[in-house]
Amino acid sequence: MLKLVPILLAILYALAMYRFSMWRTTKALDTQSHPLQEREITRLADKMAVALGLPQIKVHVYRIDPINGLAAPDGRIFLTQGFIAAFKSGVVTAEELASVIAHELGHVALGHTRRRMIDFTGQNAVFMMLSAVLNRFIPGIGMVIARTVSSALAARLSRRDEHEADAYASALLVKAGIGTAPQKSLFRKLDKLTGAAGTGTPAWLLSHPHTDDRIRAIEAREARWLQG
Repeated sequence: MLKLVPILLAILYALAMYRFSMWRTTKALDTQSHPLQEREITRLADKMAVALGLPQIKVHVYRIDPINGLAAPDGRIFLTQGFIAAFKSGVVTAEELASVIAHELGHVALGHTRRRMIDFTGQNAVFMMLSAVLNRFIPGIGMVIARTVSSALAARLSRRDEHEADAYASALLVKAGIGTAPQKSLFRKLDKLTGAAGTGTPAWLLSHPHTDDRIRAIEAREARWLQG
């Protein structure tokens, strides 16, 4: 029983850190955001709201420069100021940003925030167990191996969530009459926009699926829908 104490403490620590991170993120979003006012984008959000049977989809702008979209722990949807700047300069379209909103709605609808909390604590437990075992046989290096394995596990789980949110977004975009073309065209731009191209990170450590894999998955879904 005593052997399990470090693992239990690691799980509790991971839960506490995750909740603190959620609190800090929510506080930052509260103080550094405002409602989205770009009519071209909100018009498309309204179309998706109708498709979902909702009165409205409220979208907020998070005033930071990196290009990203996110779903807050409380379910709110955000586009970063960097994304809005890219829209205003003509780099991305309103329809492409609608695909980002649909993707983040997928994270909310599929309960990915809660799942990520479970995944994070599980990853921490895996790291602790592997470290304890491997360090007996290969001190020092064992911890590095354990960290690599737990990071690869976390990355794989994250890619699973991203694929699921992509699928939700595709279905919503089609139902709203927007279609999946903007979703695919944005993916083709994202690596360059976010600076992810050419990082050299191994595929099994990436938190997001490879662009080509995401596009192929969308096209495979479209083919199935056409057959159905």
